[in-house]
This record gives sequence, structure tokens and C-alpha cells, in this order.
Amino acid sequence: MLKTEPFETHAEEYDKWFEKYPHVFQSEVALIRDLLPFKNEDLKGIEVGMGTGRFAVALGIKEGIEPAAALREIALSRNVVNVFDASAEDLPYKDLQFDFVLMASCISYFHRLQPAFREANRVLKSGGSFIVGFIEKDSIIGKHYETIRGKSIFYKDAIFYSVDKVVEELKNAS
Repeated sequence: MLKTEPFETHAEEYDKWFEKYPHVFQSEVALIRDLLPFKNEDLKGIEVGMGTGRFAVALGIKEGIEPAAALREIALSRNVVNVFDASAEDLPYKDLQFDFVLMASCISYFHRLQPAFREANRVLKSGGSFIVGFIEKDSIIGKHYETIRGKSIFYKDAIFYSVDKVVEELKNAS
């Protein structure tokens, strides 16, 4: 991942966004839930770039990675079972281990997409699902975040991608 410094020094502020915009968060959770490959308790998945664990808790995900220690601490306080200090480009898991991999709003902070996407594919079981949620650069919110980039703690170093770019990177990573 790119710079974790804003997330280390402003973890509480980052986490409060979810309380400030609960309808946005709940709509994102509902969309992701609809994309999960199975609707049962035996589903084994991870979240990459787990942040403070809000998505993991809402979706019943018990495991994942988060490179920012301050965010990991909050996730652990929410009883997410295993939150590893790792990067998306080097997942600490064996091959073909998970039914799904979730990356929710984190790809804007990766050094490069392809290595992260390759790692996700590596740990997915055959027929597994790779769910990537991101802020599309040409969307209303993406354009808004671009205009406030210089004033934002969290978006000043973010990279917003187009759908076409993410699809291209996914294809090239498989």
C-alpha cells in the first residue's frame, strides 16, 4: 500500500466517517453482501485493506490484512479474529485458500494494482470471487475528491482509477 501515515495518525477521524455517513456505509455493505458468492456460514473469505474492521464486522469476515497499526488496533477491538500486518502485494496466506477476497475502497492506496490483484487471485479457490469496491475517478464522488485532494488528509495521495483501468489491471493480473 502507499502511505499509511494518514491512517496511523488520524485513525479515529477515519473511523468516524462511517458514523457520519451511515447510509452510505450501509448501502456499500448491502451491495457487497449481494456480490458474495455464497450465502452461508461456511463461507471463508478475507478483507484486504481492512481498515478499522467496519466492513468485516458487517459482513461476518473474520480475517484479513491491514498495514496501518492504528487501524488494525481498532479492528481488533471490534473482535475481528485475525488482522495481519501485511500488504496487498504480499498476502500471508497459502494458495487457493479462500472463497472470496474483498478489497473495499483500498486500491487507491496501493503502489501498483497488478501485484495486489495477482496475490488475490493466488489465494482464491477455484471458482472463488474477487470483489473490488473503489471510488471511480469519473464518478461524481471521484471528481469531488479530486477537487478537495489538497485539503484532504486521506485523499491527498490517493489514486482514483477508471473502471476501464481496473478491468484492464484485473485482466493483466490473471
